[in-house]
Amino acid sequence: MKIWQNETVFTANNSLTEEIFTESALFFDIETTGFSPAYTHVYLIGCAARRGDFICVTQFFAERPEEEKTVLTAFLKLSAQYDSLISFNGLGFDIPYLRKRLEHYGLNTALDFRQLDIFQKMSKFKSILRLDNLKQKSLEIFLGIAREDRYSGGELINVYQEYAKQPDEEAASLLQLHNYEDLLGMPKLLPILAYPRLFEGDFEVLSYEKNAYKSYDDGSELELILTLALSVPLPRRFSFGKQDIYLTGYDRQAKLKVSIYQGELKYFYPNYRDYYFLPEEDRAIHKSVAFYVDKNFRTKAKAATCYSKKTGCFLPQYEEIVTPYFKLEYHDKVTWFEMTEEFTDSVELQKKYAIHLLEYLKKQS
Repeated sequence: MKIWQNETVFTANNSLTEEIFTESALFFDIETTGFSPAYTHVYLIGCAARRGDFICVTQFFAERPEEEKTVLTAFLKLSAQYDSLISFNGLGFDIPYLRKRLEHYGLNTALDFRQLDIFQKMSKFKSILRLDNLKQKSLEIFLGIAREDRYSGGELINVYQEYAKQPDEEAASLLQLHNYEDLLGMPKLLPILAYPRLFEGDFEVLSYEKNAYKSYDDGSELELILTLALSVPLPRRFSFGKQDIYLTGYDRQAKLKVSIYQGELKYFYPNYRDYYFLPEEDRAIHKSVAFYVDKNFRTKAKAATCYSKKTGCFLPQYEEIVTPYFKLEYHDKVTWFEMTEEFTDSVELQKKYAIHLLEYLKKQS
């Protein structure tokens, strides 16, 4: 087994990186000869740890397939010194693969660490950030991170297999470089986790604004603008919208815009059997009151006709966040709540609503 060790200067320059990449955290990345741990094996495990303003990289390289157990044992010994593991798709691939190979040799398969998987955290943000895919190199390009390595892990399998038959320093350098740059790239990717943090509610509402604007048909429209103060900075400006919701953000501020409905909506009473519908007045009234209404002017209410009407300014919601809620028609999935002083005076309610809109945007991405 070969062991490569390197040390490089690393300056975080980012509060999120400082928070996550502590001296008790270990980045790791594995290189294998295929996807199935039953028929392939690990040939390289790289680890990166922080020592002050330096990153110390250690790579365990099996020069022959027979050295896999030695590589695994070395990784277990090194990782035991840390509290958490950070990876890119580690929970989806690396950890399950390692457990199977460790089990094959009768080694400890627990790997009981706190886990942070950058890929998993970013899995819902491909459309939101307008990315072609969620490969590590694609996220690095998004953040402007450069690398020398031009190969994928799959492309290097043949290089390793040829090396195992006939060792060659040039081939070893290619294998080392790919793993090395994956390791150094991961700490540099940590600022991108500011986007999931925003959607998880790591912000405070700075202000709200009721903004008037002209629609495409020259009509007068209203929108709510919530300005959010973010706990950690967004590394790149972004914008994303669906239907009547639009989100923009950069650095430590984001703006969430949502259309306000102006007009008349219906409140549907829950127990329609207790009501009569008055067709002439287009509303329902309780049976205790309907007793005084001429039978010719009332009918038994149905679920779809058991309503009263309200005129005002309303905000959309896609789950029951605020009550009472209103609808255009009974079977509508989107409900609306009135924009009252209770909402405009409550920063807590505004934040709850902002988180609701962000969750809806993520689901629609």
